[in-house]
Amino acid sequence: MERVLFDTNIILDIALKRSPYFSLASDLFGMIDEGEISGHVTATTISDIYYISKKEKGHQQAIEFISNLIEILDVIGVDRETIINALKIGLKDFEDSIQVSASQSFLLDCIITRNKIDFEKSDFDVFTPKEYLLQSRGQI
Repeated sequence: MERVLFDTNIILDIALKRSPYFSLASDLFGMIDEGEISGHVTATTISDIYYISKKEKGHQQAIEFISNLIEILDVIGVDRETIINALKIGLKDFEDSIQVSASQSFLLDCIITRNKIDFEKSDFDVFTPKEYLLQSRGQI
């Protein structure tokens, strides 16, 4: 079973039911339900999800979503070593460097994001939702 890290934007597509992205994100969560993949997020992603969801949906809905989310996804830690390694990765967005570093530390297989270009200077496997779904179905 592949172990994947979901970038914040994928989780927010689910939380906020953002069109047209919700459908693909929902398909990825279906793969978790079917036991095809194991989904992960970083601890830092959880606080980002709360902050953004709270602005649009309010405190209570944001908390309920996070409570449900952590029943489905594993939350991986971000510690000093993760940060030190992220500093060396040097992507334009430091948050993305943290995600790559955490994924490497926890031996995950890939990252799924809508902003693949943000990760292009990393040597980690990164897919858009559509690419990942096509690949998993043997269509790439």
